Formats: sequence, structure tokens, C-alpha cells
Amino acid sequence: MGQARHIPPDESFRDSIATVDKQGKRVWINPKKPAGKWYNRRMWFGYALLVVLLVGPFIRIGGEPLLQIDVLGRRFVILGQTFWPEDIHLFVFGFLASIVFIALFTVAFGRLFCGWACPQTIFMELVYRRIEYWIEGDWKQQKALDKRAWDADKLLRKSAKHVLFFLVAFVISNTFLGYIIGSDNLIRIITEPPQQHLGGLAAMFGFSLMFYGVFAFMREQVCTTVCPYGRLQGVLLDRRSVVIAYDRVRGEQRGLFRKGEDRSDAGKGDCIDCRACVHVCPTGIDIRNGTQLECVNCTACIDACDHMMGAVGLPKGLIRYASEAEIADHKPFRWTARMKAYSAVLAVLIGVILTLIVLRSDVETTVLRTPGMLYQTRPDGRISNLYNYKVVNKTSRRMSIRFEVREPAGDLQLVGRAIELEPAAMAQGSLFIILPPTSLDGMKTRVDLGVYGDERLLEEVSTSFVGPIGTNRP
Repeated sequence: MGQARHIPPDESFRDSIATVDKQGKRVWINPKKPAGKWYNRRMWFGYALLVVLLVGPFIRIGGEPLLQIDVLGRRFVILGQTFWPEDIHLFVFGFLASIVFIALFTVAFGRLFCGWACPQTIFMELVYRRIEYWIEGDWKQQKALDKRAWDADKLLRKSAKHVLFFLVAFVISNTFLGYIIGSDNLIRIITEPPQQHLGGLAAMFGFSLMFYGVFAFMREQVCTTVCPYGRLQGVLLDRRSVVIAYDRVRGEQRGLFRKGEDRSDAGKGDCIDCRACVHVCPTGIDIRNGTQLECVNCTACIDACDHMMGAVGLPKGLIRYASEAEIADHKPFRWTARMKAYSAVLAVLIGVILTLIVLRSDVETTVLRTPGMLYQTRPDGRISNLYNYKVVNKTSRRMSIRFEVREPAGDLQLVGRAIELEPAAMAQGSLFIILPPTSLDGMKTRVDLGVYGDERLLEEVSTSFVGPIGTNRP
């Protein structure tokens, strides 16, 4: 029987996440209330993002929403510009650019986004956690309340907390719903009689329950277990990535603080082993163990450590934003070859996207022969084909659309009324293309059409025209 592999004590923490015990059960985290300059900066930045998020569905640019992802209607509005499935090439390049940007940002600055701009962190730490502190007290009071037998006070506090949690979840979820269905539809669902919008109300309630479950029960598990971005840290970070790091060169060996003691002569580093950084961590890790999957770069440990260093008269910055290379080798942050390569690829992709946007036409037109229909011979001897057309207005203005046969010479006849295209809308119908036999080039002829909006050529499209066998241009 082989000898069991020895795991050094200082590395055993990597075998499991901090919120799961040895029996595999959930360890509930009650972090100490953070305070300090970094927390204040993050708080004001986060609240600014919250304001933008909450008012975003109601902001209009040229009559269009700031952002709307209407998946069911297959309509996407970004900064007031409407995009349709026909703009799939833009979405592809945009997706690629996003992936490269995420890789570049993470290689350079680690999980900075998670701590400062991720909605999960902002809502959890700046909204839900503050409600918890207000109702249940700081971390020690929360732990005592959880251990205490149920009584009227505990029931009241827990009930009040979860009622507020659900109300906040209702506001958050419906704000996100506004980005999908639009603010007008959201207001209509809220203000009109419920029986007219049973499906919409069910969606609102379902979204609210989901968000309530995430922030009341899942909490930090979203960051440590569910979120794929956290899992990417191991392949994207390197020694030159800026992360929240403990300066082990300066901090080790750890030792409790004794007034009047010369720590250098005693062989001690600056870390006084107070565990303040552990107590404030919202994911329950010890940052002194190095970069870990669970760290969301929330800066709480920086403030806690700086406070303790100031209290005992030692230099601040024992925990700070730094790279491993800066701490171990005293090398300042520099743009590495890897970062430059990502930047070059990102610049090319952004250039392609901007070029495609500049060259993007105001309309997207599709003209296809009606399936199953043969050509028709008219009384005057000309040949006609029936087509289905679809025109998408990508602008925020109304257009009068007209088709014209440009090559070869021929006529075009709409089935029905003239095309009046509403802003950011789609029109579809049928039309006949009529050509003389002398314009045909065999059994199949290419036809070029011009699409005019308010008498201005917007786009050229091509389609095929089918005629009798043996018809050729002279």
C-alpha cells in the first residue's frame, strides 16, 4: 500500500474553497464590516454604476433606448443604434473583441472588474450586505444571532431582512427586465390591470425570485463556483499581473505585536498575524496565502491591514495592488509582450468593427424568389417572376422605400401599397420583376435592384430571375 502524498500545511487551502468544510457542507460567511479609503472609493464608484443601471432603461438617444436586448423580438439597441440579426457580422466581431479585451484586462489587472464593476459584487456588498449590517449588526452580532434560539427578536430581524431583500430583488430584476422588453412595456405591465399582463407579471415575479435567491442564499457562491470568469484566472494571470497581494517579503515571519519590541531583531516581519484581513473577506479566504480563485479584488483586506499597520506604527501597504514580480523582484508594472500582442489584436478588431459600422447601410434588404413559383409569361410577351422581400429600417426615422430594376432593363411591380417603413421596424411583402425576353441570359439571369429611401439610393441587392429555356440576349 503506497504512502499517502504529504501536503504542506501552507498549501492545503488550495484543495477546497473556503466556504466548504471537510464534510462538504456550506460554511456561511459573516464578514466584518469594511471601512477605509479603498472601500469609500469603491462605494461611490459602485453607487454611480447603480444609478446608471437603474435609469438606463429610461434614457433615450434619438428616440431609442440607451440599451435594449430584445431577444424575443430579435432587436438589439446599443447607444441608440438599432441592430438586427442581419448585422450578425458585427456581433461576431464584437464578441471576439470582447473576449480579447477580457483576456487583456485580466492579464494586466487581474480580477479588478469583479471588485469594482461586477453587478454581483456591487449588489451583494453595497446593497444587500449593508441591509444585513443595518438590521443584524456587524459580524459578531450576526454570528450570535444565527446561533441563538428562535425568539421574537430574531424572527423580526430575519423577517425584516428577507422582506427587504425581496423588495430590492424586485427592483433589480425589473430593471434588468426593462433592458429586455423596454421601459415602455415595463411601465405598461406595472400600471395596467394585472389580468391584461399575466405572462409579464409572471416573468417579473420569476425574475424577482431568482435574484432574491442569488443574493439571499447563493451570495459569494456565484463568484467562487458559478462564474466562469473566476475560473479563467488560473490561465490568464501571470507573475506580472496586478492583483491584490500580500507582501510576503516584508510580512514574513508573522508574529504578534508586542509594544517596544524590535521586530527585526526578533526575526519577525511586519505582519502581526491579527487576521483582520481574513475577518473582512467576503469570500472567507486568507489573502496571505497568495492569489486564490475566491479573491474578487474587493480591497476590504487592504483597508483592514492599513488600519492595523497605522495602529501599531508600521508602514502601510503590506497588502496592496501589486504583481508577484513587483513583490519578489521589485520590478515595476510594465506592459509585457503578451499584453502588447493582445492590444494589437484588439486594435485590429476595433478597427474592423468601426469600419463595418461606418459602411453599414441604413436598411437591410433581402429579395428572394417565392419558393415553388414558376415564371409567368405576360400578354405582351414579357416574363415575370414573383419575389418575397424584407426590408429592415436600421435608423430612427421614417422612410418611404422604393425598388428599381437597375440591371438588366426591366420593370418592377409591388403587390399591395407603397412601402412606408417606420423607425427601427421591418416591412415585408411581395413584388414582381418583369423582364423582356431579350434581357434574359439563359434559363437563370442575375438581376440587380436599387433600394431607394426618400429618393436616395440606400443599397443595392441582387437576386436571380428564371425564364424559359433557350431565351438568350441577342
